[in-house]
Amino acid sequence: MKPKSSYSTDYQIGIGVMTGTSLDGLDLALCEFREDGHKILGFQCVEIPENLKKSLTDAYTKSSREFFKMENEYSRFLAESIRDFQNKTGSLAQFIGIHGQTIFHEPDSQLTVQMLNGGLVAAVTGLITVCDFRRADIALGGQGAPLVPIGDRDLFGEYTACLNLGGFANLSSEINGNRIAFDICAVNIVLNLLAKNEGKDYDDGGQWAATGKMDHELLQQLNSLTFYQEKAPKSLGREWMENHILPLLDGVENRSALRTYTEHAAEQIARNLPQSGRILVTGGGAYNHFLISQIEKALPSPDLVIPAKNLLEGKEALIFAYLAKLRLEGKTNVLASATGASRNSSSGAVYFY
Repeated sequence: MKPKSSYSTDYQIGIGVMTGTSLDGLDLALCEFREDGHKILGFQCVEIPENLKKSLTDAYTKSSREFFKMENEYSRFLAESIRDFQNKTGSLAQFIGIHGQTIFHEPDSQLTVQMLNGGLVAAVTGLITVCDFRRADIALGGQGAPLVPIGDRDLFGEYTACLNLGGFANLSSEINGNRIAFDICAVNIVLNLLAKNEGKDYDDGGQWAATGKMDHELLQQLNSLTFYQEKAPKSLGREWMENHILPLLDGVENRSALRTYTEHAAEQIARNLPQSGRILVTGGGAYNHFLISQIEKALPSPDLVIPAKNLLEGKEALIFAYLAKLRLEGKTNVLASATGASRNSSSGAVYFY
C-alpha cells in the first residue's frame, strides 16, 4: 500500500479514541462526517486491564525509561483494540484521532503530557493517526484545554450548552459569538476514588452518596477553593485534585465524603450552567442519578438532555475523530476563545503509516 504523505479534504470516516482521566474504559467510536451531518456508525467501550490501569495511575511517579516502556504497552493495547474494533465493524476508516492518556497537565508551567506512541498505533492499524492535540495550544499561551468546544459548536450547535461529566466536569457554550469553555470541577476522578474504599470502581447511580451524611463544614471548605473564583479560560488536572481536594477529604467518613463531594460538584456545576435552554449532558457522570438530581434541584428551569448510550459515552471519542479530520484538512481545530491562546490553531501530531 502506498504511504499517504499529503493533506487532503476528503476525510469522511474515522475512528475516535478516548481514555478519560478516571480510566473507566477505552472508548472507540467509528464516525462518519458529511456535509449533511455526522453520526456514530459503531461504538465500543473496552475494559482497560487492571495491571495497565494501575500502571497508568502511577505513571507520573516513574523513571523516564519506565515511562516510555509503559507508553508502548498502553499504545499497543490501544492499537490492538482499534484493530479488533475495525474487524467487528467492517470499518472503512481512513484515519484515527486519539486523545491519549493525560499524565501531566500543568499549563501554567507549559507542561502537558498525553501518553501515546502515535507511530506505533499507525504501524499496527495501518491508519493515519493524529494525536498530541494540546501542546501546540500551550505553546501559543493557551491552557491546552478544553479541546472539544469546536466539536460542540459545529456538531451540537442546537444545544444552548454542552456539559461533560467525566473525570472533570467541563462546559461549552456560545457567548456573544465566541465559543467559551472551561473546566468546572473534579467529578469522577474523586467519586471513583472514594468508591474504591467501598470495594467498587464507581458509586452506581450515586446510591452510596445518596445515603451518606452531609458534612456542611467540608462543603464550605470545598466551595471556598480559589479555582472556583477564577475566570475562564481555566482547566484542571490530577495534580490540582491531589493538592486541593484530597487533603480536605482526608479523615472524613467515606460515605459522608461521597455525599458531600457529590453535593459540592452539583452546586459548582449548577452555578456555571445557563439558567435556561437545552443542555446536552454526556460522560460517565450522566449515569450518576443522584448527581443529576442534585444539579436539577439547583437550577430554576432545568432542561438537561441525556442522550442514548452511543452518544452519551462516545461523544468525546466522536469529537476527537472530528479534531483529527480538521487537522488532516489543515483547518482550525482548537479555539483560542476556549483555551486562552494567542490565536486559533490546527493542532495535532500526524503519523502516516
